[in-house]
Amino acid sequence: MTSTRTITILGSTGSIGTQTLQVLAGLGEQFRVRWLTCNTRWEDLAQQVQDVQPFGVAIRDEVACAAFREHSGFTGVILSGEEGLCTAAADPENDVVMSAMVGFSGVVPTMAAIRAGHIIGLANKETLVSAGHVMVPAARASGATLLAVDSEHSAIAQCLVGEQVSSISRLVITASGGPFRATPADELVHMTAAQALRHPNWTMGAKITIDSATLMNKGFEVMEARWLFDLPASKIDVVVHPQSIIHSMVEFVDGSVKAQMGIPTMLVPIQYALTYPERQPLDQPRMDLVALGSLTFEHPDRERFPCLQLAYDALEAGGSAGCVLNAANEVAVYAFLEGRIRFTAIPEVIQRTLHKMEHVTDPSLSVIVDIDQEARIVATEHLSHV
Repeated sequence: MTSTRTITILGSTGSIGTQTLQVLAGLGEQFRVRWLTCNTRWEDLAQQVQDVQPFGVAIRDEVACAAFREHSGFTGVILSGEEGLCTAAADPENDVVMSAMVGFSGVVPTMAAIRAGHIIGLANKETLVSAGHVMVPAARASGATLLAVDSEHSAIAQCLVGEQVSSISRLVITASGGPFRATPADELVHMTAAQALRHPNWTMGAKITIDSATLMNKGFEVMEARWLFDLPASKIDVVVHPQSIIHSMVEFVDGSVKAQMGIPTMLVPIQYALTYPERQPLDQPRMDLVALGSLTFEHPDRERFPCLQLAYDALEAGGSAGCVLNAANEVAVYAFLEGRIRFTAIPEVIQRTLHKMEHVTDPSLSVIVDIDQEARIVATEHLSHV
């Protein structure tokens, strides 16, 4: 990589966004930051612009944007609202766009980057969960490149270097099992948000940590893998691997298996996406197999954690089901985080919403946006019934 490239980070104040900035600091002058965007955390954004001096910022929330304008001292371009985020994402000066926003909020800005034909580091899995059937064809049409940033999908991509897709027998996505892997089913009803946020291996944002506890995150990853690697659900398995050392595996038609391994960190997949197809040095602790001693595996319990099965069912249904699944999950997860529903009510809200919503076979992006809003209303109505 000989010339400086420009990068825009959608969701720079979140977990993936801040770690992306950490990786960029280690890459020196290989990248310069074009845009940073956030939703409401304007104080964090103000610190970031001092550190990296981007060309501009985009803040979705109008109140937060007004506060940033008044207090940050930033002299670059300041945009607001979803339109501002889309302008930043589609900027022709972008070489790479890191899609690191949380939830459905990342769908429309990511599509703006796709239509602009950019290289996109995709950390926002909800983009493909909700709208994979429109995102992937749009990427093909524009020439955009989708590079996996989730550790599991990055692992699969690394295992597939030099391989033919036709030689794949199945993908095996690993799951830590979350904080409640060994919790008896009758005790799950009493689990609190504070307990659910204590992930055994990874440090992540609150929403994705709860998704890990319910195994919905694995369900989303199965759906995302379907679009990234063009394989049916029947060829995508989930295996619980509590140590989180093997990040995913690929089994080939001759029975051989490739696994990508490493300590649990998002810095590796982030940097791999940014420097692809090259690998560059990264200062971090190394894996010690002797110290680890053993690696173990088990089947996921879909009865105790029904969200995984709900995701497989939505993938089979296709159409609007993924969008409804994601919208209902977001409503239920935030209600749980706020203490308004119990942990075991999360899949109940999702299932009730899926049953209530009319299925749309092939929705456009604008229809998906409308379905997302309607599903949130329906899911909210069901919060009081679980």
